[in-house]
Amino acid sequence: MLVSRGSRTAALAACATILLATSACGSDKPEETTAQQARLYGTDGNMLNSFPAELKDRADLVNGMKGTTPATPLPEEFKSRLQSVDPKLGDYLYSAETYDAIVISALAAQLAGSTDSTKIAQQIVGVTNGGERCENVAACLSLAQAGRDIEYRGVSVTRSGFTDEGEPATTSYATLHFDGQRLNDGKTEFVGAGDESAASTKAPPKASKQGKDPVPGAPLVIAGLFPKTGDLALAYPPMAAGATLAIQEINTAGGVLGKKVTWLEGDDGTSATKAKATVAELIEGGADIIIGAASSGISLAVLPETVQAGKILFSPSSTDDGLTTAEDEGLFFRTAPPDSLQGRALADVILRDGSQRIAIVARKDSYGEGLQAVVKAELERAGIAGDRVKLLTYEPPEGESAPPVDFAAGAEEIKNFGADAVLVIGFGESAQVIRALADAGVKIGS
Repeated sequence: MLVSRGSRTAALAACATILLATSACGSDKPEETTAQQARLYGTDGNMLNSFPAELKDRADLVNGMKGTTPATPLPEEFKSRLQSVDPKLGDYLYSAETYDAIVISALAAQLAGSTDSTKIAQQIVGVTNGGERCENVAACLSLAQAGRDIEYRGVSVTRSGFTDEGEPATTSYATLHFDGQRLNDGKTEFVGAGDESAASTKAPPKASKQGKDPVPGAPLVIAGLFPKTGDLALAYPPMAAGATLAIQEINTAGGVLGKKVTWLEGDDGTSATKAKATVAELIEGGADIIIGAASSGISLAVLPETVQAGKILFSPSSTDDGLTTAEDEGLFFRTAPPDSLQGRALADVILRDGSQRIAIVARKDSYGEGLQAVVKAELERAGIAGDRVKLLTYEPPEGESAPPVDFAAGAEEIKNFGADAVLVIGFGESAQVIRALADAGVKIGS
């Protein structure tokens, strides 16, 4: 899905810096309070090719919609490997992050010489920093079996490794554009973010030299806590494909500690209640490492359960800043970057279009409200006055039988505010917000 525009990256980054460093965005133009043309923006939860289907007969409303997602240019060879496990795959969002989370977990277990979650956790950050560089599963497992310290560089973990807190020190963001009802790969651009000096320099425990011979005990069990159902179900196919590919390649390379890795998968339902029940089932099933959850709110909800059980929770897509400092006893990791980085990228995209009155609509949870606050702060830092930024939230439905989002009143507020830009931070349910805007007479366009 994503096509690199490497020749433009430096220029784009420079443009973003200028936009955020000046106060030229503050305009003295008279404020308008009547409906006008409003550009539509989204985030990683709705900037997918599968999203227009959520609008059903109103799918044309996404035409011209722009947004950002944590993403690195995906090699065509990697996309081909994903297609081999899911020929119908139409999006790649968080597939690379899921793949890398599983590979890093497996390598950490091999280096720890154990399937004990706490021992594996002590190796995870070190897998990405300071050792002998390797870039594919077979080569990295071979080094780990020999007890060699490694520095894994994969598909999403490319520029630098993890921080002491167990999250990426650097990342990149893709700016995406809907042309009609599909993302236009030709318009995708990438901007780097983060600080390489933030990568951990702490030495992990000495690696265990095990070789390829089986180690006594049960095989490593990795489980998935993915959104098969619920508001974020549109992100399930690429995450599932990334997981399937990783497990296949790990086991083809000989597995971990001489045994094939066992894979379990559960549904988080994009629901805290459902996710907690699933986590209990996965732990009962012997999971040593749980890959998930997809949503930040779900990860925060189940983290106390996984910590109490002494199990690793490793999210490929939870981006809430609060997870950096959450009480995790060293058992939470993520390949997804924190929203402090995405907020700036989103502000850049909006500011480039010259928007002056900006409404930010967010689902009422840690992901939505957290990212909303970061974007607002970045807009104000760039010179947009606080009274020109309007914040609204909506309650996301809890469970598949819940009624759809009712945003009629919020849409009227945005119309009366005279917004020329509307950022919608949400998942599949955010389609109801966009429908409500159009029904209220907000003129959505590029």
